[in-house]
Amino acid sequence: MVASGSNDKILIRERAGVPQAYAAYEQTHVNLADERLGAKVVAASDEWYAPAQRLLDPAQPNYYYHDDEGMRYVDGWETSRRRAAGHEWCVIGLGRPGELAAVGIDTRFFTGNYPLAVSIEGCALDGGAPLEEAVWRPLLPITPAAGDTPALHPLERTGRITHIRLNMHPDGGMARLRVFGKIDGTSTLAEGELADLAALENGACVLGCSDSHFGSVNALIAPGPSVAWGKGWESRRKRTPGHDWAVIALATPGRIEQALVDTKYYTGNFPAGFSLQGACAADVPPALILNEAMHWPELLDRQALQGGSEHLVPLPEHAQRIVTHVRLNIYPDGGVTRLRLFGRPARGA
Repeated sequence: MVASGSNDKILIRERAGVPQAYAAYEQTHVNLADERLGAKVVAASDEWYAPAQRLLDPAQPNYYYHDDEGMRYVDGWETSRRRAAGHEWCVIGLGRPGELAAVGIDTRFFTGNYPLAVSIEGCALDGGAPLEEAVWRPLLPITPAAGDTPALHPLERTGRITHIRLNMHPDGGMARLRVFGKIDGTSTLAEGELADLAALENGACVLGCSDSHFGSVNALIAPGPSVAWGKGWESRRKRTPGHDWAVIALATPGRIEQALVDTKYYTGNFPAGFSLQGACAADVPPALILNEAMHWPELLDRQALQGGSEHLVPLPEHAQRIVTHVRLNIYPDGGVTRLRLFGRPARGA
């Protein structure tokens, strides 16, 4: 299969922007089919025109892309024209196990070659068990598809899922697949071991923020370092009293020992400082959490920031209490590339 790293393609006719249909889930759920989390296609019935791995590229789709050898591919997964009974399929190992909430079927740029319908099945396959042992169950029934359109399909309660099987009826192509869900953090974090409790790949998520005019707030907890300017969280210039903030639900309850705030690429627009608040709010609805967060106890008082730098700050011992949620405050506004909250899980406390 063709790799899909940041340097292996030339983008043509780019269509930018997250589809509006996905916006609500982008803010509250993780795309478990993101190859940056380790999602990958493990089997496919046909990849004649374009490899199925393209479905998992986090970038928005394009008309074509070229690999390093100059080969041109349709920017998505496209099969040959089926001349027998049946349908085409591919099996995707999700980047992390989790409960699924919705799937995004994106056929942008596929106008005369999209499938008539799609369906999705799922299974929980752990411990290196072979794919042949999978017990598949329906998640999305056979559903009509449209061309050149991103469509969102909410799912009923799925339980824990590790792999999905995407079916195209009978054949055709699609640009991207998004599988929105909640990561099962119990499978990635060991009790008492130091880990990034705010990492998206461990099951953390951003519940909300005051402003994200110039960049997605979800970038704060994205995997790996930022590789380009403008790929962090940046608020607009604040012209009223106050400051900006973001609230993160940790992957699991824990005691935070160190905070890392990275302002890489933000040199004239970094915040002057930051602070942290936190609370144990496991059973509180998200809307109420956002309302109450301003009153949470302080975990770390205001710390100065510099542009284009990593700032690793230890939390005082008295603040290393068990929390489930953290509010990052930035003063008064600006951009932050990444936030890491290193601590130890304490689920049984």
